Amino acid sequence: MVKDWMSSAPITIDVKASLSEALATMERHHISLLPVLENDKLSGIVTDMDMKPFKTLCCSCSAAGGFAVILDRVRVEDVMSRTPVTIPSDYTMEEVADVLLKNEAYGVLVVDGNNQLVGVVTQRDINRVFISLTGLRKGGIAFGFLLEDSPGSIKDVTDILRSHGARIQSILTSYERTVKGYRNVQIRVRKLNRASLPQVLQELREKGRQIGRAHV
Repeated sequence: MVKDWMSSAPITIDVKASLSEALATMERHHISLLPVLENDKLSGIVTDMDMKPFKTLCCSCSAAGGFAVILDRVRVEDVMSRTPVTIPSDYTMEEVADVLLKNEAYGVLVVDGNNQLVGVVTQRDINRVFISLTGLRKGGIAFGFLLEDSPGSIKDVTDILRSHGARIQSILTSYERTVKGYRNVQIRVRKLNRASLPQVLQELREKGRQIGRAHV
């Protein structure tokens, strides 16, 4: 759920703040978006893309002092988007990923029923969820298969892996970029003796399954 992964204490900025303050805030906290508040209510959003032209000018301008004065005079409200992409906290993270993709956005703002800002979700959070679901950071071996989309096809594979002492850590499936009647499956396992890997792969091939990859 979004509420389990969002940044629940997002860094914000006031609508009347200067671009200098916005740039400094984003650089200080290493963030790429800032929710903009007006009288403690959500008013818009300013992102790294909004600030990029000013950052470029700042780096290339020979009269740095003079340009700093301009940044101090320009307000956040002059460059922010007044229609930020928002979601409720009861969304799932996969729904958020779909929203980000459809809106070509780096992040979304999480709001409650009164349109009050309660959190932020960025692409980085989506990546954290994906890594958590796969179990990548716990190590093990990931096997990639092209399996028939039929009952028992995954069990046939996992039975072989378990027979060699493997513990199933995650199973991910997808029908994208495959032929009709098949599905892509990635299975990550732990406790598999790497010395037995050639034998495991041979047994899997004898089952008639097409192995896409196997990596540590």
